Amino acid sequence: MPELSRFFGIVITMYARDHGPPHFHARFGEHEAMFDIESSQVLRGRLPKRAHDLVDQWSDLHRSELRAAWDALAQGTNPDKIAPLS
Repeated sequence: MPELSRFFGIVITMYARDHGPPHFHARFGEHEAMFDIESSQVLRGRLPKRAHDLVDQWSDLHRSELRAAWDALAQGTNPDKIAPLS
């Protein structure tokens, strides 16, 4: 489970050989949600509103890097880290 980014207590990860649609996981404390890369919609789980808004903002800025990370994992290679939200 590569960690792609970390900001404001939020940890963004992806799992190798995970099922589609392309997505990433965001953890904040005991909360976790799975976000669709293309739409940023929550596919499963829940984050507190402020954390959810930060993840939305971050994913909008880094959508192409998230796609590249998904593709890298699908090809069996490690994805690059993605800059945190600042």
